[in-house]
Amino acid sequence: METQNRERYQAIMLLVITALLWSLGGLLIKWIPWNPMAIAGMRSAIAAVVMLLFQRKMKFTWSRSQIGAAFFYAATVILFVTANKMTTAANAILLQYTAPIYVALFANFLLGEKTTGRDWLTIITALGGIFLFFLDNLSAGGWWGNMVAILSGVSFAGLALFLRKQKDGSPLESLFLGNILTVLIGLPFMFGSAPGATGWLGLFLLGVFQLGFSYILYARAIKHVTALEAILIPVIEPILNPIWVLILLGETPGKWALVGGAVVLVSVTFRSVAAAMNPHSPK
Repeated sequence: METQNRERYQAIMLLVITALLWSLGGLLIKWIPWNPMAIAGMRSAIAAVVMLLFQRKMKFTWSRSQIGAAFFYAATVILFVTANKMTTAANAILLQYTAPIYVALFANFLLGEKTTGRDWLTIITALGGIFLFFLDNLSAGGWWGNMVAILSGVSFAGLALFLRKQKDGSPLESLFLGNILTVLIGLPFMFGSAPGATGWLGLFLLGVFQLGFSYILYARAIKHVTALEAILIPVIEPILNPIWVLILLGETPGKWALVGGAVVLVSVTFRSVAAAMNPHSPK
C-alpha cells in the first residue's frame, strides 16, 4: 500500500509537470506562421522521434485500446492546433477542458471507475462556467473555432479513457502511433510555403517539450490515477496558457470568457486538490 501511495503522489506530480509543458502550446502555435495541419504534423514528427529515443523497444499489440487511444490522440492534437488558429488560445484550451464531462459519463462503463457526487458537482459547476463562456459576442470564425475546441475536448476524453484501459500495459505505444497518424494526415499540408528560422524553433519546442516529453510523463502517470483525475489534475494548463499569450502577444479574452473560465477553473481546482490529498490508490 505504501508503494502504491508513493506511485500515486509521483503520478500527480508528473501530471503537474505535464500541464506546465502543455500550457506552452497556445503561445507557440500562434507564433508559427504556417498551416495548422502542417504544424500538427511536424510537431508530431518531432515528438515521435523523442518517444522512440526514450523507448526504443516498442510493443505493438494492435488491440482496440491501443488503436483507439492512437486515434483519439491524433484527433486531439490536430483539433487543438486548428482551434488555436481559429479562435483565441483561452477559448481553445478552456473548451478542451469540457473533457471531464465525457470521462465522467463513460468511465464507469469502460473502466469500472465510478464518478462520485463531488465529481458531478464539479462538472455541473464547470458547465455553468462554459455557459457564461459563450455569452461573449463571437464572430463566425470564432464560433467555428470554439466548435473545433469542443471537439478537441471530446477526443481528449477518449484519449484518457483508452490510455487508462492500458494501465497494466504500456500506453506510450498508442501515443507513438498517434503521432505517426498525425504526421501522415498533416504531410500534404507541409508542401509549399515553410516557416522561417523562428518558426522552426517554435516547432522544435512544441515537438520536444510541449508534446514529446509531456506525453511521455502523461503515459507514466495515467497508470496510477483514474481517468477523471488524469483530466482534472492538469487544470493549471488552462490557467497558464492564456497568461503566456496575454503577456507576450497581448491577446485578451472577452469579459464573459474570463468570468466563465474562472468558474470552470475554481470548481475543477477544488476537485483536483481533493484528489491530490486522497491517499487511496486507484486499482
